[in-house]
Parts: sequence; structure tokens; C-alpha cells
Amino acid sequence: MLKIKILTVGGTIDKVYFDAKSQYEVGPPNITKILSGLSLNIEYSVSSLLQKDSLEMDASDRKLIFDHVRSTEEDRIIITHGTDTMVETAKILSKVKGKTLVLTGALEPAQFKTSDAIFNIGCAVAAVQTLPPNTYIAMNGQIFTSDNVKKDVHNNRFVTISEVL
Repeated sequence: MLKIKILTVGGTIDKVYFDAKSQYEVGPPNITKILSGLSLNIEYSVSSLLQKDSLEMDASDRKLIFDHVRSTEEDRIIITHGTDTMVETAKILSKVKGKTLVLTGALEPAQFKTSDAIFNIGCAVAAVQTLPPNTYIAMNGQIFTSDNVKKDVHNNRFVTISEVL
């Protein structure tokens, strides 16, 4: 059976809201709860590398992710990541050869009823099983290669670079 490694590094997908007067904080990985509630016929394991908002990530965080991806035995890897700097991390990870990497996240916390988290995770699970080795982003019902994607902040979605030009 195909084995999938899931790495979590934080972002909106893992944000939690404590009460009406507090800020959102990045909490434990929500993907574990999401996947465990489904009747999936896949083998996977989840490891939490970071619990950061992607705007707070720096070069040392990306190196940690890169090194972990490169050294993990699985060649099919999903990474949950904040959307603001997901493209930047994907471009760095594109230097990893021989593995299918799919980054995904959410524009609203996974705990929100209106969150796109479950849909994006589902797309990532399908993509990581079917696509050839490369680095991809699964967001908004599309799969993008790391060299042809941009976050369209104004419309709150991911698009190909040519759509923005």
C-alpha cells in the first residue's frame, strides 16, 4: 500500500480561537482530526514540524522543512502550510527530486464551518497519490506546479501566474 507522509508547519488551517477577546493562535495539527474522522483506505502518518503563521516563517524554518522532506523515507508527502508564504516554501522544496510533494492549507481555520480546509486536504490526498514527482500546491479546487502559481490576495484565491498578468 502507498504510504503518505504528512508534515504540518502551521498556518491558518491550524489556527484556534479561544474567546471573543483573544487573537487566533496556531494550534496543533487539525489534519489529524479531519483524516481520522473519514473512512480512508490509505496509509499515512502525521508529523508536526512547526506551529507558525507562515508570515513568521524564515529561512531557517524553510531549511528545516527542506531537510526533513529530503531525509524522510516516503516519496509522497503532503505539507499543511500557511497560505501567505506557501508559494515561497514550494519554490524551495522544488529542489527536492524524486518525490511528489503537495502543499495545501486553508483560507479560514479548519475549525470553522465555512473553511476550505477539508476540501483542500482531499485534493492534496488525491494529488499526492496520482501526480508524478514534482512540487505542487493544492488550493481552491486546483493543482498548481510550484513554478506557476501565485496567491491572488485581492480575490483570496490561488491562480496561475499567467492569470495575474
